[in-house]
Amino acid sequence: MSVARIALIGFGEVGRILGEDLSVEHVGLSAFDLKFVDRSSGPSEAARETGVWAAPSAREAIAGCDLVISAVTAAQTLAAAQSVSGGLSEDAIFLDLNSASPGVKRQAAGAVAAAGGRYVEAAVMSPVPPKRITTPMLLGGPHAEAFLPLAKELGFGGARFFSAETGKASAAKMCRSVIVKGMEALLSESLLTARAYDVEETVLKSLDDLFPGPEWRQLARYMIARTLEHGTRRAEEMREVARTVSEAGLDPHMSTAAAERQDWAPQFASALDQAELDGMLDAIRDMMDAKRKGAAA
Repeated sequence: MSVARIALIGFGEVGRILGEDLSVEHVGLSAFDLKFVDRSSGPSEAARETGVWAAPSAREAIAGCDLVISAVTAAQTLAAAQSVSGGLSEDAIFLDLNSASPGVKRQAAGAVAAAGGRYVEAAVMSPVPPKRITTPMLLGGPHAEAFLPLAKELGFGGARFFSAETGKASAAKMCRSVIVKGMEALLSESLLTARAYDVEETVLKSLDDLFPGPEWRQLARYMIARTLEHGTRRAEEMREVARTVSEAGLDPHMSTAAAERQDWAPQFASALDQAELDGMLDAIRDMMDAKRKGAAA
């Protein structure tokens, strides 16, 4: 198995990182992003800066490519897989990095197979920065094991074969997200409330005593910051997590609530300017108060 041309579907943060890392060894990379229609958008500027060809459509981006990498938002997972219909090279690999439920992944695999391609799911198991292309990921599906040597050759140093069953790798990712994104939401809600009562020091000290290991003040600042910066995207993922829980026959109470809190957070993104946890909490609460006063006026 070899690769002469690579296309990226989705050119946000992850797509740009992959475009930069893959272009070290591969020229003529192509990409498609829905935001390319706006030449001043972040993805459009990223394509110009990295030298990746910004194709006018998904079909044109993937034409003649041996490998197509899908890195879109969770809600666009199936649409991205369906977009290659009629343009995918025979036996091309479609690597799906998106955060979606096992059921959605199986639907995406069906769309790629119908288009003549070979679907490989990749469950990304940690933030892509700072490890970038070498970030840990689980590969799944009937073509995953055969793809692994090529993945390593291309620079996906953290990739490992997980299961020949499509959806299982994503199930592991989704269940992890119940904890990770849920903890972000819990820390946000807990500490914003604690700050209002001036008891956050007591809460953090209690966490240090009960769960020793992480420095809870630093961890809380980092996790709350993730909701402020990426909450919209993370809310989409948590809705896919809720779908995963439902597919397993369980009511997704916690995952649905976490999605709501993640969706709520980005309106306070200017609080990211605060380097310390207390300042961040105060900035968020100040904006909350201003919004309440504005609504009451």
